[in-house]
Amino acid sequence: MLKAIIIIGGPQKGTRFRPLSFEVPKPLFPVAGVPMLQHHIEACAQVPDMKEIILIGFYQPNDELNRFISSSQQEFKIPIRYLQEFAALGTGGGIYHFRDQILSGGPVAFFLMNADVCSEFPLQEMLRFHRQHGENHCGVLLGTTANRTQSLNYGCIVENHETNEVLHFVEKPSTFVSDIINCGIYLFTPDIFGHIGKVFQKNQQIQEELTNGKQMPEVIRLEQDIFTTLAGQKKLVVYKTQHFWSQIKSAGSAIYASRLYLKQYHQTHPERLATNQDGTPKIIGDVYIHPTANIDPSAVLGANVSIGKGVTIGGGVRVRESIVLHGAVLQDHCCVLNSIVGWDSTVGKWARVEGTPSDPNPNDPYAKIDSETLFRDGGLTPSITILVSHDPSEIILIC
Repeated sequence: MLKAIIIIGGPQKGTRFRPLSFEVPKPLFPVAGVPMLQHHIEACAQVPDMKEIILIGFYQPNDELNRFISSSQQEFKIPIRYLQEFAALGTGGGIYHFRDQILSGGPVAFFLMNADVCSEFPLQEMLRFHRQHGENHCGVLLGTTANRTQSLNYGCIVENHETNEVLHFVEKPSTFVSDIINCGIYLFTPDIFGHIGKVFQKNQQIQEELTNGKQMPEVIRLEQDIFTTLAGQKKLVVYKTQHFWSQIKSAGSAIYASRLYLKQYHQTHPERLATNQDGTPKIIGDVYIHPTANIDPSAVLGANVSIGKGVTIGGGVRVRESIVLHGAVLQDHCCVLNSIVGWDSTVGKWARVEGTPSDPNPNDPYAKIDSETLFRDGGLTPSITILVSHDPSEIILIC
């Protein structure tokens, strides 16, 4: 029996994703037409003997999250529940706090993944890799290759090339350590809780000494507190994927992730991709259109475009490399490039909204996307364009 745990964070996180995360919880932001979190759940539901998916975070339960969980359970025929942390406990502290719920039913192993990653999610390959490497280890880390400069922004893994054992792990090193980076997707056996427990007890003793006996929340970071300790002890192995992977930390990275998922739809969900037909807009490349969208046949969409629920697009409109969220209106002959058009926003006639692409270097096969923040050094970052509106009569353009 297997389980899957998805760490969804909470409202204090995702600052680089603002203002988009003001409207919906970041894990529910639509990427390639469906909530970001749905891509994880779809991959988990395809793993044989998967009995339950648990979401862990510190969002207050709300109607939107509850509706998503309910609809996902019905669609994928698998139990899904949300466990709310009383405080931000870190990637290790969250699963340790809820270890009894995770271990109920006696799973032989469980997947753990961060919600803000975009991936092909090679979960079944990781499971086979885990079984091939025997029972001495307690965890499989999914890794991928980055270039030397960008590797400094991630957790870096040094492996034994013959056994795949993790020999050394450093989170965001100051100098080059390895070009194998941590993807934030793991497969653990229940033994991992014993190792987390040792760190928890040690941390509690230190905190009690510093706070005169007062216990603090059990904040434990898998990367810094657990992986660093277990590396070199034959407890962790790394499975390197050749498939796509990216973080979703900013608006620009959401557009890039949408492109990756839309491309994957050719194999996984071809029904989600729009096609050229008589009386419909011209489609170039990979495009998702929600069935409720109203689009003039003279519009041209693509490549890499996602059109949300209830969107209206007028005649002669051109949209490329963009996400148009539900309720937005693109009036006649406007042009939207490399942008996100927010909920219920309006782009006027003949207007042009254009951002600067933040894609990885196409000439470097190991380049990763640089997640730009909306604000940098006290000013707006000009490479990010987000069109948002809280009032139909007031449009705010950030570019």
